[in-house]
Amino acid sequence: MFEIKMPKMGESVEQATITKWFVSVGDKVEEDDNLLEIATDKVDSEIPSPVAGTVVSILFKENDVVPVGKVIATINTNGETSEIVAPVAQSKKDNNSGKDEKDTTPVKDIVFKEKESYNRFYSPLVKIIAQKENISPDELNSIKGSGKEGRVRKVDLLEYLKNKTQSGSLLSINDNAAPKKANPSISIGDEIIEMDRMRRLIADHMIKSTQVSAHVTNMVEADVTAIVKWRTMMKEIYQTKYKAKLTYMPIFTEAVAKALRDFPMVNSSVDGNNIIVKGHVNIGIAVSKPDGNLIVPVIKDADRLNIPGLASTISQLADKARGNKLSPDDIQEGTFSITNFGSFRNLMGTPIISQPQVAILATGSIEKKPAVVETEHGDIIVPRHKMFLSLSYDHRIIDGALGGAFLRRVADYLEQFDANREV
Repeated sequence: MFEIKMPKMGESVEQATITKWFVSVGDKVEEDDNLLEIATDKVDSEIPSPVAGTVVSILFKENDVVPVGKVIATINTNGETSEIVAPVAQSKKDNNSGKDEKDTTPVKDIVFKEKESYNRFYSPLVKIIAQKENISPDELNSIKGSGKEGRVRKVDLLEYLKNKTQSGSLLSINDNAAPKKANPSISIGDEIIEMDRMRRLIADHMIKSTQVSAHVTNMVEADVTAIVKWRTMMKEIYQTKYKAKLTYMPIFTEAVAKALRDFPMVNSSVDGNNIIVKGHVNIGIAVSKPDGNLIVPVIKDADRLNIPGLASTISQLADKARGNKLSPDDIQEGTFSITNFGSFRNLMGTPIISQPQVAILATGSIEKKPAVVETEHGDIIVPRHKMFLSLSYDHRIIDGALGGAFLRRVADYLEQFDANREV
């Protein structure tokens, strides 16, 4: 009997949601046939079968949140069907305690402080949050859920906790009143749009980042005239040679990769009271998907690639992102991120750090503007191509001197770009 386990989908990811099963108990599958689709706050991914055989059991249903490493299904590779078990349709209840019989213990052992008396199913993640926030089972049972059949999801519990803190009062476990909310007014003509799953996950991730990291943002303006002239001169040659469009992003990425090698503390993460300085320079590039959501695929060892190598990798990852074809490996192990505000004709911005990284760079639009240039005959005003760079960094470990020096170094590499280099 072969056990299918919930795979690890990325750094710091401890659980994933089963969004769809492609098979049922009793189905025959071949190696590499898709078994299910899972989702985390980083990526949606289809999980193929590593073996051929017959599906014997499905241990979790759609919308269940399952810890990494948990067995989610079994496949009989011997062709026998006598051991087939019915799929899990819902959590079974013990008649005496009402406790879930299904083992949903997360990877990290969780010992609950009181006897569980849940009157409905909760994911392991919701139970963990409830325990950490001292939410009793009775109080948890009173929360209205937005999930299927009224299921309480992570966002419901976080919203409840937020409103509970803002109100400044604790609800009694015997109080059946709904938590207070500061709801916006709704008028005739207003349209209400429910956030999709990915947007809710992005929102949670962004809020968590602002709560974890002490954000500071520095900005500099860089003269990129040499880069603009070089790209204008080389883009047709590049198109003919590599059958691809030459954009500015690989040039920006090259400069960032060099600067990260110069200032390794910016290429790090925080673990409690420890600083982990990363040995690899893996740069994430934010990509806007057709549905309006963002995802950040990662260029591994970006400092070892030249501009054509960076351009090819960025293009491939962007195409996969827009087509929802990214693999778990494509979005793992990022050590620094770049987001291009310039693609929307924005001059500058203050990006939010992608945890567990400690810094992110935003590139603004390139604008032609008059600038004062020093010559041997005195100062003159000439047209130059300039852009703003914005660096948001975690002030817990990066102070203003380091953040400012790193940002200035990125700008220096861009301004010192060799306009005579070959593609």
